[in-house]
Amino acid sequence: ASPRGQQIVRRAFVVRPRASPMFGLWVGMTARVFFSTIAPVATTPEKSGFLPPRWLIRGAWKVHKALYRWSGQRFGLRRPKPGTYGLAHLTTIGRRSGLERSVMIGYYEDGGDYVTMAMNGWGAAEPAWWLNLQDHPDVTLTLTDKTVSVRGSAAEGDERDRLWERWCAIDKGLEGYAARRPRQTAVVVLSPTATSS
Repeated sequence: ASPRGQQIVRRAFVVRPRASPMFGLWVGMTARVFFSTIAPVATTPEKSGFLPPRWLIRGAWKVHKALYRWSGQRFGLRRPKPGTYGLAHLTTIGRRSGLERSVMIGYYEDGGDYVTMAMNGWGAAEPAWWLNLQDHPDVTLTLTDKTVSVRGSAAEGDERDRLWERWCAIDKGLEGYAARRPRQTAVVVLSPTATSS
């Protein structure tokens, strides 16, 4: 064959790499299936967003708390805004050790109270801070502008329904996330007893 013919044959049979929108879609779907496999969840009738695997959620918590600590408590907290929850630093007393234990929590304000959820990243187990708080309900909450002594308790009945609905207004996928847990997620009310600073 002539050199021209050989060139045409090569062009016809050599596969060249080329970016394709379908390739990106395939990568995204593969990643979603992979994470769903290593962190399977029950199918629920409620819609919720993608939930990262537990190791990633726990890692994010540790990084958040470390950022707060390493920055001298300058970063990691925020006040709640319409449609967005705030971030606070909660210090409890260990139910077994008797030592102070701290955690970052999301919250919104309800009158003079602060409302959070014992959701543990939507894992099955109850969060350690909630177990601690049930044994020692008097705890400390650090906000962007002050530290408050509060007493924690679980909302019940109509009060829980009302506070839960407010959480649902902030996070549209909340019912779907909550359905992944084998128990009802406690809505925790932190009521101020004194202002420390």
